[in-house]
Amino acid sequence: MLKVRIAVLVSGGGTNLQALIDAQQSGILKSGEIVLVLSSKEGVRALERAAAAGIDSAVVSRKSCASQAEFETRLQAELESSGIELVVLAGFMSILSAEFVSKWQKRIINVHPSLIPSFCGEGYYGLRVHEAALKKGVKVSGATVHFVNEIPDGGEIILQRAVPVYKKDSPESLQRRVMERAEWKLLPRAAELVAKKIRSEGDSYGKHDQ
Repeated sequence: MLKVRIAVLVSGGGTNLQALIDAQQSGILKSGEIVLVLSSKEGVRALERAAAAGIDSAVVSRKSCASQAEFETRLQAELESSGIELVVLAGFMSILSAEFVSKWQKRIINVHPSLIPSFCGEGYYGLRVHEAALKKGVKVSGATVHFVNEIPDGGEIILQRAVPVYKKDSPESLQRRVMERAEWKLLPRAAELVAKKIRSEGDSYGKHDQ
């Protein structure tokens, strides 16, 4: 059976991309294949990770585009030219419009560093999420992989995993724990689930990590 063609969209260091690459090499991600890494910024570490793994990459710089529409037109062209069937957002720091997302229903997934619906939506990204969690005094945080729709972090949940929060935590230490224990494990599993679903409509997803 042919593998689902996956594009990973990035904007920075690419640690979640590396988790996907490692999962592909170890056989955890087997129903799909990463064939393109698409970055919104030049010179980021994620592009080096793609090159090291022998994966094609391209850059569509948001700053070089006159508008969101131009940016998304160029993204769409790159995805179409590579025959992409599934898009994985892995630290992609641009919100996609409802018009763009509508072309990829149930074909774009994202990892968010909290247990949605907590600490999510517009303005919640990166360390801001963990700062908000610590300010609130939560005892448990985690990560969520979800489908992307027109509402930021509003799409159907695919997988979640909880991670403990400790009194001594800083935003940086909590971020690291959430990445290591949740994001890097959930995103490859979710990519496999969705890729498998695309190829076999009889399959279904679990909503929570057991």
